[in-house]
Amino acid sequence: MMRGVFGQYVAEGGTLMSIKRGTSLSAMSDTSALLKAGMALRTVMVLVMVVGCLGDQSCSLLGQTTLPVLSADGDFNIGGVFSIHSQPLFKVHSFTSIPEKTACISFNLREFQFAQTLIFALEEINNRSDLLPGLSLGYQVYDSCASVPLAIQSALALMNSPGIHDSLSEPSSCSSHPAVLGIVGESSSTPTIGILSVAGPFSMPVISHFATCDCLSNRKKYPSFFRTIPSDLYQSKALAKLVKHFGWTWVGVVNSNNDYGNNGMATFIESAHQEGVCVEYQEAIYRTDSKEKLLKTVRVMRRATARVVVLFVGLGDLIPLLNELAHEGDPGLQWVGSESWITARILAEKQSYGFLRGAVGFAIGNDPDNALLREFWETVFQCSFKRSREENRGTLCTGAESLAGLKNQYNDVSDLRISSKVYTAVYAIAHSLHNIQTYLKNDSGRSNRSVPTYTPQQVLDYLREVRFTMKTGEEILFNGHGDTVARYELINWQQEADGTLNFHSVGLYDTSMPPEKTLIINQKKMVWAGGQAEVPVSVCSQSCPPGTRKAVQKGKHVCCYDCIPCAEGEISNITDSNVCYHCDLEYWSNEKRNLCVLKPVEFLSFEEIMGRVLVCFSLFGTGVTTLIAVVFFIHRDTPIVRANNSELSFLLLFSLTLCFLCSLTFIGRPSEWSCMLRHTAFGITFVLCISCVLGKTLVVLMAFRATLPGSNVMKMFGPPQQRFSVLAFTLIQVLICVIWLTISPPFPYKNMLHYKEKIILECNVGSPFGFWAVLGYIGLLALLCFVLAFLARKLPDNFNEAKFITFSMLIFCAVWITFIPAYVSSPGRFTVAVEIFAILASSFGLLFCIFAHKCFIILLRPERNTKKHVMGKTTNDIHVHY
Repeated sequence: MMRGVFGQYVAEGGTLMSIKRGTSLSAMSDTSALLKAGMALRTVMVLVMVVGCLGDQSCSLLGQTTLPVLSADGDFNIGGVFSIHSQPLFKVHSFTSIPEKTACISFNLREFQFAQTLIFALEEINNRSDLLPGLSLGYQVYDSCASVPLAIQSALALMNSPGIHDSLSEPSSCSSHPAVLGIVGESSSTPTIGILSVAGPFSMPVISHFATCDCLSNRKKYPSFFRTIPSDLYQSKALAKLVKHFGWTWVGVVNSNNDYGNNGMATFIESAHQEGVCVEYQEAIYRTDSKEKLLKTVRVMRRATARVVVLFVGLGDLIPLLNELAHEGDPGLQWVGSESWITARILAEKQSYGFLRGAVGFAIGNDPDNALLREFWETVFQCSFKRSREENRGTLCTGAESLAGLKNQYNDVSDLRISSKVYTAVYAIAHSLHNIQTYLKNDSGRSNRSVPTYTPQQVLDYLREVRFTMKTGEEILFNGHGDTVARYELINWQQEADGTLNFHSVGLYDTSMPPEKTLIINQKKMVWAGGQAEVPVSVCSQSCPPGTRKAVQKGKHVCCYDCIPCAEGEISNITDSNVCYHCDLEYWSNEKRNLCVLKPVEFLSFEEIMGRVLVCFSLFGTGVTTLIAVVFFIHRDTPIVRANNSELSFLLLFSLTLCFLCSLTFIGRPSEWSCMLRHTAFGITFVLCISCVLGKTLVVLMAFRATLPGSNVMKMFGPPQQRFSVLAFTLIQVLICVIWLTISPPFPYKNMLHYKEKIILECNVGSPFGFWAVLGYIGLLALLCFVLAFLARKLPDNFNEAKFITFSMLIFCAVWITFIPAYVSSPGRFTVAVEIFAILASSFGLLFCIFAHKCFIILLRPERNTKKHVMGKTTNDIHVHY
């Protein structure tokens, strides 16, 4: 801690102290930081000189002494700096004589109440026996006149001036201690920074009740600063959350052009951007701005499209702006205010400011139990709300006492929000002193020392660790930045029946609560600008409904955007979505693009028209084949049936029936068993069918080969050999199918690649080699049969079956050759339909080409169903036996 007293010369009413002999150069150099801090303030130059005294040398004061406006001595003194007057009268000095003391005008009742609250708290502490027992607290209150230079001068006086009684006695020793152990004040951030610039380097604790600039939380620059009011950091974030809560994404902002407004608004804008809120304009004003500057700000506010204005403005700076707004009528804006003016009764009582109706903002939490107000009431009216049973004297407070005739400094008690913070600041210092007293008493084991000597450094150290509970139950402690827990009330200006504006608490912001409960608002109780019950709208662009996304307009704020519908397969299920999200593979967007729904699963079913038509053709083919088999069975002894090799004919009709029926396995929802059945059944039945046709073709060829002299072919290819050939050809296909099913069988597969909006449920062939091996084997047999039939097409008989087999194989091959590209290119269920069509077409081709003309003769031309007609006239007498 510094030793000695300051010598200073301040242009506005400063004092001048002489430097005695013995002043060391090192002592003078130690004041360079203080000199630099003082000169940084444009309106004042503070010259600080430390007097280093040797031995018992004394210091004498030259010039006028800066005295407090309110003071009382105690064992320990606490300083206070308040703007009891709001305007200093500066004069131009000639510097030819000592400047006169600066005069102040415009008495500030609110600041005077703060000073009286400090005195009230000290007197209450002095009357307590549990806090600082045996010691009394005094005070020295200075008036800064809302001036930074005078605030600095007050701080210098509190640190350096002797006590009230000492100043009237002999000159004090240069080693005397500071007049106070802590300073309460100032009410504004900029003067507080000025106080800290001279008090901070000497570890003088400063506790502010109303300086909210977040810049003061910088412990490197202001290690001795504390405050009982929350930092603007919390208020700015709370305002950003409030604006976002009501959907106001397009706002204008106006701030005071000082530390309070600039820092607070900077934090608000940063927090607002994080919340997705855009600022259309920002204006900075100050109470000394010209009318033209204020009118420019008013024009910006009126011409802007934002209907919500955030005012982070000090009360003194706001009034000139409101006056200009009042001249041009209600601007129709929704006002959002900071704690500096949102509970200012002077604004609410002025009728010309009626356009502030509906304003909302955060205020310092009021005392829910009005403990300070009760104690004030008991003090000024000399009564008590609670009397102990043992107390027989004193009157009982009724609450009906009138303040109208009470003429003292406590008249304005409508709002004690900030006064309670002064009260808390005094108690914080008192508890720190009490903790020091307790520690020293326990450490020394002595209690007979009348008045101990404490230093501001000790108070500062204990303030950092102080923790106590107020009468309201609120726990007070300071964090690492010197701040307390941030709690705000949400205030709404509502007009009463008599036309007056009152402040209604409609919500709470508490940083000690979980994030989801930090901001609580009772919106039903709120009234908005113009007395409206509906929340006003302030957006650059209307909200994008679900199913659309925001597309920022080029060159504009992110809050100005167009609404673009989501593409197919994408959705947005929230309002004002920035992006559209892709649905999962098995899902697709609905028509509104706000919900992902399951894709429709498509397969060839029995319920749809195409499936029913194919079923009808399949059953029709089965029926026709069965009917032909019946006709052949009935006329099995006729020449035309016998000449057709009845055994192979019936086997062929049976295989054709299976071919028609196997097409039904391709219809319906694919399953693991149906996928394996449909392909194997198709492959085996068709091979059986082609094997029978091939057998009939070989029989025709062998029959005419047997007419040659010495030929014994028919004995080598008789009925047993015919049955064996059909069985052998069929077993080869069965073997191929078994290998296919063993290695990689067909399985149901959800095809999501061909169509984006639906799922094609189809049978994956598993092993492509197995699938094409089955088809290739069928094609090979069909080609062999076609070649043999083509060679036998001109055999000399009247009933040449080889011609019809050739034609049927031509149809069969044509169908399956065209099937391959159609199968590969057909989408979805049409792939299955193409395959069924190929099966039915080839089956009908075989059926009608081989059996139609025979049935025609059997049923309609029975006269031609004779052996003579079947054999015809030939040069050789041919007898064919099957």
